[in-house]
Amino acid sequence: MVGCSKAPQVPPKTVEITADDKMKFSVATIEVAPGQKISVTLKNTGTSPKASMGHDFLVLKKGVNMMAFLDAGAMDAAHEYVAPAMEKDVLARTKLLGPGESDTVTFTAPYVPGDYDFICSFPGHATQGMKGILAVK
Repeated sequence: MVGCSKAPQVPPKTVEITADDKMKFSVATIEVAPGQKISVTLKNTGTSPKASMGHDFLVLKKGVNMMAFLDAGAMDAAHEYVAPAMEKDVLARTKLLGPGESDTVTFTAPYVPGDYDFICSFPGHATQGMKGILAVK
């Protein structure tokens, strides 16, 4: 049926997140409606070089094992620490950012309510606290 959509009629949501050398996102929870459009801008406000302290923002699909995802990409710098075999598990992602850089990703929130993990895929960062929840309600 043309013109019919399951998406709620809610305005798009814009979120700005900063990340620094302390390995913490400035936002730990993002609440969205099912099917809501969302734009997330990540800014790396740190000063350490990208090679040792790069940051990105990834939203994982529901049910993805975060540790298995991180382990698979831990040695894959060529793919910004996301193993090609694991790309299918990513709902949205920014590029890996060095100091002073920013990137924006725009996507549609899942239609299935629940909590979806968001992480930094740089080795060690998510386990040190660079993670959060995209809460679809």
